[in-house]
Amino acid sequence: MRLLRKYRHTFIIPLYLIFYMTAFQALEMRKTHFHLIHTRIDDMIPFCRYFIVPYILWFAFVALTVLYFAFGKADRREYYQLIATLGTGMTLFIVVSYLYPNGHDLRQTLAGSDVFTQAVRMLYRIDTPTNLLPSIHVFNSVACGAALCRNVRWRRNKALTTSTWLLAGSIVLSTLFLKQHSMIDVTLALALNIFCDYLFYKRLPVWYVQYMMLRKKREGCFVRL
Repeated sequence: MRLLRKYRHTFIIPLYLIFYMTAFQALEMRKTHFHLIHTRIDDMIPFCRYFIVPYILWFAFVALTVLYFAFGKADRREYYQLIATLGTGMTLFIVVSYLYPNGHDLRQTLAGSDVFTQAVRMLYRIDTPTNLLPSIHVFNSVACGAALCRNVRWRRNKALTTSTWLLAGSIVLSTLFLKQHSMIDVTLALALNIFCDYLFYKRLPVWYVQYMMLRKKREGCFVRL
C-alpha cells in the first residue's frame, strides 16, 4: 500500500496509453479520404535502410526516459513537465488526424534480403503511411532529449548528453530516410516541441512561482489580521 502511494503519480501513464492506443487503432481502421502530404524536398532525400536501427531504438528511448523520470531520482516537477509535454503532443496528433486525415506516397519498392531491408519491409507492413501529422517519432524524441539534458544529474555527464542528442537526432533523420514521414510532418513536430517547451518549461513555472508568492503574501496578511 505504501508503495502504491509512493508511485501514485505514475498511474496516469497506463491510463493515457490505453486512451492513446484505442484512439490510434480507431484512426488506423477507419476508411476515409486522406490528404496527400508531399514536398519536393522529400523527393531529394534518398532512402537509407540503415536508419531502421535508430527508428526502432525510439521505442526504448522514450520508454526508458519516462521510467527514469517516473521512478528515478529526478525532480517530480520534471516528471510532470515531461508527461504533460508528451501527452499534449500525442493528443494533438490524435485530434489533427481525426480532423485532417493525412498520408503520403513516399514509400518505394524494397529490393534486397539483408536484415535491414527485411526490418524496413516488416515496418511497412505493420505501420501504414497514414495519420502522420505531426510526427510523434520526432516530437517524442526531441521532448525526451530535452527533458534528459535539463536534468541536473544527466547533464553533468557530457558523454550522456552528447549521446542523447545524437540518438534523438538520428531518430528524427530516420523518419525521413526511411520514407516514414515527410518534411511537413517533421517541421510541424519540431514547431510543436518549441511551443510545448515554452509552455511547460518556461511559462507555466513562472506562473506557478508568481501564484505561490501571491498566496504566501495573502496568507501573511491574514495572519497579521
